[in-house]
Formats: sequence, C-alpha cells, structure tokens
Amino acid sequence: MPDLAGPALSQLFADEEDTKPLPADLASLGDHNSPMVMLTYYRRLFPFKQLFLWLNQDHLPSKNFSNREFALTLQNDVYIRYNSFTTADELKKEIVRLNPSRFEIGPVYTQKPKDRKMLNKANFKPQLRELVFDIDMTDYDAIRTCCQDKAMCKKCWKFISMAVKVLDRALRDDFGFQHLLWVYSGRRGIHCWVSDPEALALTDDQRRAVVNYLEVIKGGAKIDKKVNVARPLHPSLTAALESLKRDFGSVILKEQDCFSRNEQWETVLRLLPEKEVATRLAKEFPQDSKATSSERWKALRQPPSFPQGVSDKVIQSRTEKYGHAIEDIILQYTYPRIDVEVSKHLNHLLKSPFCIHPSTGRVCVPLLATEVEKFDPETCPTVGQLLGELEEASRKGDNGAGWESTSLRPFVELMDRHVEGILKVTRAVKKEKESYSMEF
Repeated sequence: MPDLAGPALSQLFADEEDTKPLPADLASLGDHNSPMVMLTYYRRLFPFKQLFLWLNQDHLPSKNFSNREFALTLQNDVYIRYNSFTTADELKKEIVRLNPSRFEIGPVYTQKPKDRKMLNKANFKPQLRELVFDIDMTDYDAIRTCCQDKAMCKKCWKFISMAVKVLDRALRDDFGFQHLLWVYSGRRGIHCWVSDPEALALTDDQRRAVVNYLEVIKGGAKIDKKVNVARPLHPSLTAALESLKRDFGSVILKEQDCFSRNEQWETVLRLLPEKEVATRLAKEFPQDSKATSSERWKALRQPPSFPQGVSDKVIQSRTEKYGHAIEDIILQYTYPRIDVEVSKHLNHLLKSPFCIHPSTGRVCVPLLATEVEKFDPETCPTVGQLLGELEEASRKGDNGAGWESTSLRPFVELMDRHVEGILKVTRAVKKEKESYSMEF
C-alpha cells in the first residue's frame, strides 16, 4: 500500500515506545481533529487486542480476521478500502502509521482484501458479516421537539433507549441471538453488532427477511401514516407495544409534549379513522390552544360515539378499528426507526467501536442494552478528556499508563466480558469437534 501518510508521519514516532511519557502540551490541546491527538489515542488507548478477539472469535488468527476488510478515512479525507491484517499488532501498526480520523469494519471475504487486485473477481466475494443495525436521531426529527438535525440531548436519547429495548428483546427472543454488542455512534445514534455464527452466515436475502420482520415504520416525510400492521398483532409486536405504551406517556406526552405543536397534532388527527372525531378534536383544541399533549391524548382516546340506527356490528367494528388506530399512533411515535439499508447487505461498512467521532471527539463506546437508558451521551468520554487523564497519570509517575488509567476502562472491560462470551462458544464448538473426531 502506498504511504499516503507521508514520511514525516510514519517516521515521527518510529523509535518511540508506547510507554513514552505523554507530551504535556498534547493533552491540553483537546482538539480531536489534531493528528497528534489521534496518534496518541491509537498508540496508548485504543483496545486493538479486544477488537481483534471480537472479530476473530478466537485467540489464534483465523480468516475471520485475516480476510476482513478495514476501510480507513485519513486526516485529509482520503478513503482507503480493502485493507486487511493478520493480527492485532499488524492492525495497530498500520493504524498508527496512517493515523486515520476513523476506520470502518466490513465483511469477511473469501480471500484477503489486500490481495484482491491479484484475484479473479469471481473468487473474491463477501462471505461472512455481523448482522448490524443503525439507529440515528435524524430519523426522529419529525417527532422530537427538544432538538433537530445534528443536535442531541439526554431527552433525545430516550428514543434510542426505547429502540434498543425493543430490538434487543426481538433479536434475542424471536431469533435466538445471544452476542449483541450495542455501540454509541459518538454523536446522535447507536449501532448493534450481532456476532452469533448464525448471524455472520446470513445471506443478503436472509438479512432482508430479518429487517422486514423488524421494520414497522415505513414511508417518507410526505406520508402521514407510517404504521400499517395486520391484526391481530404478531406476538412480538404485541410484546413491543406493551413496553412502548409505558414510554409513550413519559416520553412522548410529557418530556417531548409532541401534540402541543400544531403540526404534529394535525398529523395525529389525520391518522384517525373516524373523521367526525378528528373534526371535533380540532375544534376542541384549536391552533391557539394551550392544552398539553396529555390532555389532548386523553380526549383522543375516548371511544367514538355513534348516532342511533347504527347496528351493533358496525359499532363494534368501527370501535375496534379506532382502538387499532390508537395503537398505531403509539407505535409510530415510539417504535425503532431502523436504517434498513445498513442491515440488508453483507458488504456494508460500519464504523468500528472505540473510534473517535470526528465532529464531537467522543469515543464510540460499547453499552449493555440494560444500561442504555441510563447512558448520557453528553458525559461520554472525549479523546481530549482521556489524554488529560493520561497526562495526570504521567505526572504521578505512571508513564506507561493506558486505557486502564482513564474513563475508558469500564467500556473496555465491558468489551472484554462480551468477547469472553463469544470465545466461550468457540471453545465449546472446538471441543465438540475434537470429541466427534476422536470417536472415529
């Protein structure tokens, strides 16, 4: 590979060890776009060993890692695809040499990606890939009231928390997956990586089938009704709805107060199948109304009344349909909004855990699904904060301090535990194969 970093960068730290004391002025910069800051982060803090074990699923190097694609975005926005490495040390050496602003992880190919130019195209195909999901807050701009566009706050995070609870349960209970790694994207979203062998082996068609099973919110900005689900509801969707009903009251009605905004209130009224009810509610809560979302929702939930002469059968049918519309509104405001294109294809690239987000300087840290609700993106460690902690450790005489001495520690230890669960399965499979071979 050509030395796109230039000789100055590749030679700058050629003779230095990772234990060299941190330059005093480096930690004070706090500039995550500084090549010096990123270089120190890669040399001293990035957990390459854990990343290797997670992707390789074994201590001994295998094709799960050596045939894996890594794509690097350099400091000058040059994008280099089809990098591949045999060991964690090889990966670290190249990352330190090129010092990218971030890097992404792709599929495991039939051959090493770095050798692709020497291969017949027919012999170079994506073979394995974690099943991945991406949830981004920009997909909630039409309903969140606290922030818009790239902005993100703790209130916004509640939408992410609701999505994680629903998806984590479905992926575990409905599909039987066990090894789910949730990773904060560093700014306004979250990623999920499913590492079970069965998930890795899914074809594009099978991935699309999984996505179609999980996807409920459909339609662009100009479509009011984005939920169209069959009745009776699938048991998985029923379970999701029961959980989301509780969050709907606290998040949508109270924190976000969505329906106090005329535009959203008008949209909700258009979702009602009983137009007489919609008309009545529009008059009851006109544009200058100061009524809260909770007050409006209480009125909206009242079953519709019907004039004399309407048969009981029609009343029952229309009342039931109105109840379904109420449920659909709850789902439309709370159900996960998945970026389906990310999940459908084997060859999709996704940002690596523990990368630094180029806009915020925050670390893309792994999270437990059960802890996502408590997580506050605004308190997520930044690279500047971590280098400051390294400097403090250096002042106390620990010149070889690494992630263990920083706020990154609990997140790396979480990754360790996640990896150990994967390795335990690998050991069990090996043991079963050895036992089987000994019988013959």
